Amino acid sequence: MSTLKINLPTILTLSRIVLIPFFVFTVYLHPLLGALIFGIASLTDFLDGYLARRSGDITKFGIILDPIADKFLVVSALIVLVDMGRLPAWIAITVIVREFLVTGLRAVALSKDIVIAAEIGGKIKTTLQITAVICLILKNSLFDIDLYDIGIVLIWAALILSIISGVRYTVSFGRKI
Repeated sequence: MSTLKINLPTILTLSRIVLIPFFVFTVYLHPLLGALIFGIASLTDFLDGYLARRSGDITKFGIILDPIADKFLVVSALIVLVDMGRLPAWIAITVIVREFLVTGLRAVALSKDIVIAAEIGGKIKTTLQITAVICLILKNSLFDIDLYDIGIVLIWAALILSIISGVRYTVSFGRKI
């Protein structure tokens, strides 16, 4: 496993970070376009990991950068949703704290050459978060369909899974360290 190598998975991860300002500046005036940009950025999260595993081109840089890029994207979206009045701040803060706690634990573990792999609960949580964010952004921008209530239900489910998976990561970290 190399340390610093620019490969397709790394380029996809970096593109997620580059798309964040476009998402933030677009979503207020054009929610549909903002949701599209957020969706594309989110897809790179699934694609980069898949390609890295499939090609065996996993790098320490990618292992560190990928969750950071994910957190930047999710945190940006949560802050935008709070600013738009579509998400209570306490939910955003709870999710953000969990995200950085888990990322910090994984970084410390990685510094000791211990990889704490993503669990299925974390992957489901991420999928729920992404879907919830898109629904909350779109609200009723898509053919006048009210997606807000669906988004709130999904963000609550993601919040519960965030807490559960955060506890599991913490326990796993404690056992492995």
